[in-house]
Amino acid sequence: MSNKQAAVRGPQPVETERIALKARKVSFSWEDTPLHWVPGDPFTAHTINVLHLLLPAGERWFVHVYKQVLPYIRDERLREDVIGFIGQEAMHSQAHDEVLPHLREQGLDPTPYTAQVDWMFEKLLGDRTLPPGRATRWWLKERVALIAAIEHYTAFLGDWVLNAEELDRRGADPVMLDLLRWHGAEEVEHRSVAFDLFQHIDGSYRRRARTWATAFTTLVFLWQRGARFFMENDPTLIDGRASFRDFHLRGRRGLLPSTGAMLKSVPAYLSRTYHPSQEGSTEQAVAYLASSPAAVAAVAAEKGAA
Repeated sequence: MSNKQAAVRGPQPVETERIALKARKVSFSWEDTPLHWVPGDPFTAHTINVLHLLLPAGERWFVHVYKQVLPYIRDERLREDVIGFIGQEAMHSQAHDEVLPHLREQGLDPTPYTAQVDWMFEKLLGDRTLPPGRATRWWLKERVALIAAIEHYTAFLGDWVLNAEELDRRGADPVMLDLLRWHGAEEVEHRSVAFDLFQHIDGSYRRRARTWATAFTTLVFLWQRGARFFMENDPTLIDGRASFRDFHLRGRRGLLPSTGAMLKSVPAYLSRTYHPSQEGSTEQAVAYLASSPAAVAAVAAEKGAA
């Protein structure tokens, strides 16, 4: 195959979708947010609440791994993107972490679940004592590839929540919606960074496909387990249960991502011509961030402190 043919088949970024990344120091007030913040639908609320259990540890792990990768980045523009990504992910972790005390106050202690998530990211996927050289580089590349696969789905979810108008129609709590959409908009903003870093550090299609399978399977397992944990431990429910049927039905109603859309995301990521910039809209993300109550307040606070 000629170099020209290889270039055509390779990942093709949409240059106009790139934007300089910055962290927004947002804050949210949770005292008026009910446990079932989607009125009359604890399953939808708790399924989305799983984000608060997974993301703090997961995004701290992203930051930890990327700080180790920084010395290996030879492209200054990519380095800037990664530094912006690190700042945004650190803020995401903090924002979701601050929801957990509110859940405890309402009688739902997530500690048994979050302890297991912490173990997975800190121990199972954490740093290992390996011989310097090839083994150490292999483990770093594996984790960079896993993050790229996970970020495919965080960008997917970000794009979904920005367009989830049914949540508004059902009267979902505006503060929780703002948290989700602020986070989702930033995921769309930086949706190409993890993939670009993987391509820069390694780019092996075999590793990309293999780590996608690991990431997808783990996310599905953890998400359904988290939803069941919430439903079974919700003090207001007598016989709380969660099932894939519940998820599928909510997806058809627009309250959760549809099963069909999730399945279509699989061949998209596994396509040899895939690039994250081909999906989602930076313009839409920026427009939301310009109107988000939390993001607008963060900008005002930053200007006031300057």
